[in-house]
Amino acid sequence: MVRTRALGIDPGSRVTGFGVVEQRGYDLVYIGSGRLAPGDALPFPARLKMIYQGLGEAIDQYRPTEAAVEDLFFAKNAKSALILGHARGVCLLAAENSGLPIFEYSPRQIKQSVVGYGAAAKEQVQEMVRLLLGLPERLPKDTSDALATAICHLHTQGSTALRNGLMDRAGPNKDLEL
Repeated sequence: MVRTRALGIDPGSRVTGFGVVEQRGYDLVYIGSGRLAPGDALPFPARLKMIYQGLGEAIDQYRPTEAAVEDLFFAKNAKSALILGHARGVCLLAAENSGLPIFEYSPRQIKQSVVGYGAAAKEQVQEMVRLLLGLPERLPKDTSDALATAICHLHTQGSTALRNGLMDRAGPNKDLEL
């Protein structure tokens, strides 16, 4: 059986969450998660370095096969969006340098996939992640968001693989009901 192990990343300059989930048949299995929190006392470039190194260590430890990163949302404050963009770029670089295929999902896509509602509250995401992965308690929001990103990726890739498999069996001119 081919197993997909997804690293979900919730980028942030103050706290970057990561979570690893494995797809085993129809089951989602929690592998591990964590938070990279360099703190405000460090200069911004040092915080970015810590995020990059921390993700590299997580990739080495958990050996994901793919990476899923939360995409930028529209921010009212341009400076905040730029800072988040830097942190996100470091996350993408860590995954790319590790040779992982990278997939990107909007916050709305992630919430829709995990909760069933694209405008779900953070607490709803936390609870659904807990339930889907059989965790004893809710994890911090950034860790839950990272795990939700991994879950979204596994759901999305599973649906795509299923559709592609059905299309291959049906042929190019067949109508399918999914």
